[in-house]
Amino acid sequence: MLRALGYRRLDRFHMNEGHAAFLILELLNEQLGHKGSKRLKAAQLKAVRDQCVFTTHTPLAAGHDKFPMAMVRQVIGRHPVWSLRKDICDAPNALNMTRLALRFSRYINGVSAQHGQTSREMFGGYRIDAITNGVHAATWAAPPFQRLLDRHIPAWRTDNFSLRYALTLPEEQVWTAHTRCKTRLIEHINKTHGAAFDPDVFTIGFARRATAYKRADLVLHSVSRLKKIAAGAGAFQIVFAGKAHPRDEPGQALIRKIFKARHRLAPEVRIVYLPNYDIALAKVLIPGVDLWLNTPQPPHEASGTSGMKAALNAVPSLSVLDGWWTEGCVENLTGWAIGRHVKQRKGKKSGSAAAHAKALYDKLEKVILPMYYNDRSRYLRVMTSALALNGSFFNTQRMVREYLLKAYVQ
Repeated sequence: MLRALGYRRLDRFHMNEGHAAFLILELLNEQLGHKGSKRLKAAQLKAVRDQCVFTTHTPLAAGHDKFPMAMVRQVIGRHPVWSLRKDICDAPNALNMTRLALRFSRYINGVSAQHGQTSREMFGGYRIDAITNGVHAATWAAPPFQRLLDRHIPAWRTDNFSLRYALTLPEEQVWTAHTRCKTRLIEHINKTHGAAFDPDVFTIGFARRATAYKRADLVLHSVSRLKKIAAGAGAFQIVFAGKAHPRDEPGQALIRKIFKARHRLAPEVRIVYLPNYDIALAKVLIPGVDLWLNTPQPPHEASGTSGMKAALNAVPSLSVLDGWWTEGCVENLTGWAIGRHVKQRKGKKSGSAAAHAKALYDKLEKVILPMYYNDRSRYLRVMTSALALNGSFFNTQRMVREYLLKAYVQ
């Protein structure tokens, strides 16, 4: 397709996930056609490898495409690359698209420091670097924060790193911008769902694809403990959103579980689940909460980006230490960690649901809610630090620069 569009000279091809790895066969076919040969030679293998860059995005084995070789031969036919079965196949005789991409890439990376380590353990023998994901700052900063930043840090759109100067933003103006975002969210919730959410009550947001390893129900582990926290430390309300895949029954069950918990927690803790989660809704939800919650089962979060979007709106995170949060969490400064970071053992999960739920409740009850209600100035310092430290780094401008320097130019 690229050749038909007139692109004759391309120095680099970047494959995202193994889904794109059949690119390699076409590049090999070009090499074979140039030389008029039917057998691959070392120089031809190197020529293709020198052109390719590969990013793996998932630490879940199920996320890596595998196809029986009988099917591959039926669809694609004979190809000299099948002679490299030892490098590109898994037993029993299955083509692993990730291994195909790994074998023919000059540069390989995961999408966070933690994910890079996990990928090296999954695919031994390959040098796998890490380039942590980022989000587009001007897209995800809500209009009230765009106006605030335009006044005080006019270069922020073209120089995202200048967001570090958010540390000097007047606290009352940060709070005003946040209040406008929160008011918009609460009005949307109450108008569309009649949920009677209170704009003066601490609001927690959780929105991502509904699937088992993301553990949307972790915060609901103990209804009695949640009621006790709300009665003692301060009132709070929770906004959920996120779709489940039509074939993901456990993910759909999570959504049903949240709906049931909503009735059990009322009236002490209000819960709403917003349907049809998309970019437009995310732009209302994420800036409008007071805290962003993330509770994946480590080490299954490759990176995650929703907390980065929250940070661009001065919303701190409370998250399990996995994916990008192992780099972004500065305790009591950019947000808070659920549990401790424990080095993963190959093939092992880290942190039981009960242990993570207890850590979540303890942090909410003893640190976050008291700070929000009793020491607003300190909470505002956490908000501005999240924007300044995480917003200035976890963005696409820095990410693309890293790809340029590490993957494309060298």
